[in-house]
Amino acid sequence: MGTDYQRIYAIEIYNSKNRHITIGTNKEKSFSLDIYQLSNQDPLEELINEFKGNFSSNLTGKQKLSLLKIMRKNRLAFPIVEEPLAEIRGHYMELYLDVKRPYPPIFRRPPDSESLETKKDIEKHFNELLHVYLVRKI
Repeated sequence: MGTDYQRIYAIEIYNSKNRHITIGTNKEKSFSLDIYQLSNQDPLEELINEFKGNFSSNLTGKQKLSLLKIMRKNRLAFPIVEEPLAEIRGHYMELYLDVKRPYPPIFRRPPDSESLETKKDIEKHFNELLHVYLVRKI
């Protein structure tokens, strides 16, 4: 590029970390150009960064790659960010309290009275289980 072009469009390319462009004589608006350094990264490292997994330093490159292949093959078994923690397809269980008369002795007695703090703790824990979809209201 010639210096006239640089002067008209105010392209700063000297001694700066980021590149900036101002169009015309408008000095208030400055557009940043991000220039990324190209790196020769190992494909295995790129794959590890893609999965963002932390692997043990004791594993060799072949072991890491085989582990990634197994994880990728069985990826439906692992929850992702968009899915709830306990939402694994095919792992549902329905429980019904279906007790008919005569009731067992444990159901005949009145419920134990709990302190207000204990009730709040139980309710808080139950709400946390609802939040991560380990328990669902029907």
